[in-house]
Amino acid sequence: MAQVTPRGFRDILPHEALARERITETVRACFSSHGYLPVETPILEDRSVIETAGRIQDSPFQLFDKDDRLLMLRPDLTLPIARMVAGRIGVNELPARLRYAAPVVREQGALRGQPRQFTQLGVELIGGEGTASEAEVVMLLADALARLGVPDWYVVCGSVAPLTALLEACGSSPEFSRRFLSYVHGSDFVGLDDLVSEEEGLSEAQAAALRGVARLNGDASVIDDLEALLEAAGVDGAAEGIAALRKLLEYCAPLVRQGRLRFDFSIVNSFDYYTGLVFKAYAEGIAASLASGGHYDAVLENLGMPNVSACGFAMSLERLQEVLGEQGESGVVTPGVRLAERRLRIAVPKGSLFGDTVRVLEAAGLPVEELRNPGRKLIVSEGDYDYVIVRAQDAPAFVAFGGADCGICGRDSIIEADVDLLQLQDLRYGWCRFVVAEPAANAGLAERAYSWRGTMRVATKYPRITQAYYDRIGQQVDIVQLHGNIELGPIVGMTDRIVDITATGTTLAENDLVIVDDVLGCTARFFASPAAYRCDGRIRDLAMRLGEVVAREGKDEA
Repeated sequence: MAQVTPRGFRDILPHEALARERITETVRACFSSHGYLPVETPILEDRSVIETAGRIQDSPFQLFDKDDRLLMLRPDLTLPIARMVAGRIGVNELPARLRYAAPVVREQGALRGQPRQFTQLGVELIGGEGTASEAEVVMLLADALARLGVPDWYVVCGSVAPLTALLEACGSSPEFSRRFLSYVHGSDFVGLDDLVSEEEGLSEAQAAALRGVARLNGDASVIDDLEALLEAAGVDGAAEGIAALRKLLEYCAPLVRQGRLRFDFSIVNSFDYYTGLVFKAYAEGIAASLASGGHYDAVLENLGMPNVSACGFAMSLERLQEVLGEQGESGVVTPGVRLAERRLRIAVPKGSLFGDTVRVLEAAGLPVEELRNPGRKLIVSEGDYDYVIVRAQDAPAFVAFGGADCGICGRDSIIEADVDLLQLQDLRYGWCRFVVAEPAANAGLAERAYSWRGTMRVATKYPRITQAYYDRIGQQVDIVQLHGNIELGPIVGMTDRIVDITATGTTLAENDLVIVDDVLGCTARFFASPAAYRCDGRIRDLAMRLGEVVAREGKDEA
């Protein structure tokens, strides 16, 4: 019997291990030359202590020790190092420049081919001086990428501060702010637009700023655009934040001259402890960031060290391996071809969305003659585009893992895929809705069963959408996932109800099912991987052109 490792964990054989050593040693020498000293923290941490420092993603890698303390495998190094500094290093010993190279563990969904253990190479600068500290670590990251010889790399900066200041200036309720930031965290520009449109009491300038700040992307000139949006929206204190960003440009002048420093204010790390600058490093041809970091003063304050500046970043050793052409398994695709040397790859959904997708792409100025009748071709190449023809449900995975740069599918497919994507444009076709339904003859039975059982049994093809709906209404649900004929679930008594997609309701009526509630409405959306969006201006241009098509068609209908 073959001896295998657990899912998401793997052995590293000598040839690859030697390459990892070479990369690690180059990075270590770079960090050391800038005065950063090595530290190590335990691979197991007390969960309650780490949660004091900052909110963490839920992790299944937890255990109780003999003292009944809940321990967890560390999901990153920043929080453990902050915990160490707060407990072991006095304020009079700051600033502390610390570096590390160590494995971390994070959960990944099954059937995605993603690693659950990877190695971080990083630094933390604690006790430095504001913008100067931010600039120091950004320039250190740039130096490391240059020494490694990473091809076509960029550092892309954002900031939490403009959005939080804008929400405060708008007098937004806590609920609106929470939902707004959740859309930014979730990279859902379409949901963000809808939320802003529904909010009463916003001036046109405030609404424009709320929609526009997260979309700002480009070179140093976008700082002027940011300033104009904030000033028009009446944001007090905007001048101070803008001045800090301009100061960062001065400190990082070499990167600005080389065209390697960019800005994108949709960048918000999955950990929510950043309070100022947030940045990521990208290289052309890889479908994820090589490094990420930011400013996180609040973590030190939570640990009893107020008014202490903290900034740092972590690089992924596995992703560095791949982008440098070494063996590796980062879970992302690296074609090894510069963006300017290949066509833009667009995931096109076959099936019911195909015809309208071809129509809007043509209206946006793309060549589609061959795409109209692809026959059995899986990839259709026309002009500067490769159309990758996939099932709508698979389009998010193709984009998230580098098989395509951007794509089109229904909102439901994006929700169910649950991968890291930027939702850029609602295309307004392919409308359908998700509903809760039950047999007409069973009216009232589901509620009575719920009253004694304490849970609703529901059949569906869409477990994430279903779970989110029942979470929203505050009911516990047992989901039975089926792949076809889900209407049979309640008819044969296997479940109480179904959650399914419908356009006309004909199938439900033919099976004597009645709609109990609406879950959500869905239309087709244009989306991209964050890495491709931030590195490839062609995607941003296509998003703009598709938006113009939607606006034009909306006027024609009116």
